[in-house]
Amino acid sequence: MNTRMRRAAVAVAATTMAVTLAACGSAKESDGDKGDEGGSKKGDALNIGLLLPENETARYEKFDKPLIEKTVKDLTNGKGKITYANAKQDASTQNQQADTMITNKVDVLIVDAVDSKAIAGSVKKAKEANIPVVAYDRLAEGPIDAYTSFDNEEVGRVQGKALVEELGDKAKDGEIVMMNGAITDPNAKLFKKGAESELKGKVKIGKSYDTKEWKAVNANANMEGAISAIGKDKIVGVYSANDGMAGGIITALKAAGISKLPPVTGQDAELAGVQRIVAGEQFMSVYKSYPQEAKVAAEMAVALGKGEKLDSIAKTTVDSPTTKDVPTVLVPVVSLTDKNIKETVIKEGIYSVDEICTAKYKADCAKVGLK
Repeated sequence: MNTRMRRAAVAVAATTMAVTLAACGSAKESDGDKGDEGGSKKGDALNIGLLLPENETARYEKFDKPLIEKTVKDLTNGKGKITYANAKQDASTQNQQADTMITNKVDVLIVDAVDSKAIAGSVKKAKEANIPVVAYDRLAEGPIDAYTSFDNEEVGRVQGKALVEELGDKAKDGEIVMMNGAITDPNAKLFKKGAESELKGKVKIGKSYDTKEWKAVNANANMEGAISAIGKDKIVGVYSANDGMAGGIITALKAAGISKLPPVTGQDAELAGVQRIVAGEQFMSVYKSYPQEAKVAAEMAVALGKGEKLDSIAKTTVDSPTTKDVPTVLVPVVSLTDKNIKETVIKEGIYSVDEICTAKYKADCAKVGLK
């Protein structure tokens, strides 16, 4: 494991209390019983299947996978292992990967669904095979046993509020574009709902898009259409649901000859996004502590694999469209701007100053106090 991953894993210990405090509410008596619905009690030699949705977004391969692997090892005295598969944004592929893991009798599944509805059949198969399922990052449908993610409506609210505050009186001078995520991702709907709660009535939304597969190239094409429809001089801001799409949006704005870029939001604190924030091209992102989320998912999976209750981990519950009272931990989020890069991604070991401040960004870094 590289130095950054080790730093991130160490940072988890310092921030676990924040997760506990954030997961408000009380678990019902039935919540603890969920841990006994899974496979038979086992020792440390667990085989945990990890299904991640895509590799277009940098976080999954760079952070989530190694952090989950590290925590599982730590919790099982080095005896537990991860069987990994990435669906590369294909729901059918992910179902096949899940079915293969079920056939091979993994002890637990951690699933970050490409399509929350499409995965339900595989979740049901896992349940029938006595294999517990932890829904990771996205609330998968079907009889899941546990769920951890971020407060996704709050993510949208943080983005929307930041954009409104940045625009101030300029909001009256034009329109904004909303670049939402993929409709197959239940989180995208929650981001949009949260953002709209802050934006509506305060800004005029000229165009709104649900961006296929969250891809930057699709966001770029959508933005070109928005510029053509609204007019480049009338766009005062852009709500972008994540950093990858923000990159495509900013490319389209530049290509249209817009030299003074309007504020563009983002999410995920990707390295390229952080560098654009430093350079003044992207206004903000939302930092989500992947070390915290990954640690919770691994804790849930190991506990379920050993037939243990989740009472000490999950202090609240959520309802999915198919399952009630799912034991849940929601990790808090932070608005990331050029003012708090040190206190977020650098402090938690996600990036070093050297990684952010490459030769291209040295001067910009100096302006915002990164040295």
